[in-house]
Amino acid sequence: MKWATRAGCHIDRVACAWVITRFIDCDAEFVFVNDPDEITEGATAFDIRGVALSHHEGRCTFETIILHYELVDPALEQIAKIVHEADLADDVYDAPEAAGVDILIRGLSMVRTDDEMLALTGPLFDGLYEYFKRSNMLAGA
Repeated sequence: MKWATRAGCHIDRVACAWVITRFIDCDAEFVFVNDPDEITEGATAFDIRGVALSHHEGRCTFETIILHYELVDPALEQIAKIVHEADLADDVYDAPEAAGVDILIRGLSMVRTDDEMLALTGPLFDGLYEYFKRSNMLAGA
């Protein structure tokens, strides 16, 4: 299935691409557009103003996607807090990891293409997910 988002990936878009590939559509193909009119027919748009899978009611797109697809998972919720804080910087969540993750992704976006960003950040989010999953198991969550 094709998915479309804005070119110039930052934390919310790369996190969304990761969760889409990992939990929703393992064969996802991503298209990056400069203008919403460039979205190809049949592609599911995300993190673009005016589409269903975007920022809504104080949520970043990552939060919207996990809510829309009913992905109930404590580890994903912890990643959502990091993505939310890095993307919106509104201090809604106590997510001290957000600043470091944001700097890494911003730096990569300066030297890599959008496709390369997805390839590089996928393992980062895999690691965050595994860390939170294991720490939740140890804590009995």
